[in-house]
Parts: sequence; C-alpha cells; structure tokens
Amino acid sequence: MMKKREILVEGLKNNLVKVVFTKVNGDERTMNCTLHDSVLPEPNITETKKKVNPDTISVWDVDNGGWRSFRLDSIKEFRIVEGMKELI
Repeated sequence: MMKKREILVEGLKNNLVKVVFTKVNGDERTMNCTLHDSVLPEPNITETKKKVNPDTISVWDVDNGGWRSFRLDSIKEFRIVEGMKELI
C-alpha cells in the first residue's frame, strides 16, 4: 500500500493540483501546484540539495512561479485540477 506522501507526489508529477492547507502561522492557503517536468524550471547545479523532510512536500506554485512547501499534516484539500497532458 502506498503511503500518503507517495500518493500525493505521484499526483503532483502528473497533474496540476489544488492544495488547501494551513500555514505555520495559522492562515489558510490555497495553491495551484505541480511537480510535472514540463512546468518545473531547469535545475540550478550550483544549489546544494536539501535533505528531504518526510513531513513536507516541496512543489512548484504555478500562480506565483516559485518553489513552496507545505506540511502533510496541514492539508485540508488535495484535488486534481487538470491533467498536465491537456495543458501542454
């Protein structure tokens, strides 16, 4: 059985996803995001890789054009908006 994190990451790799979550400061945030290769920026080879935190997911915020992250336990809604094949 796949873990929650694996399921969410797989959905993000193939789709545009709407995520509603609670920020650390208590505010609710709605974000359209993805991990689809066609949308992600080229990797910067001078950047050092961060240690992966199993409690968070880093995603590309398509509305603001930047990397964002959220805690798995703060997710209120996770919904596929569109399959990425339709957007390309």
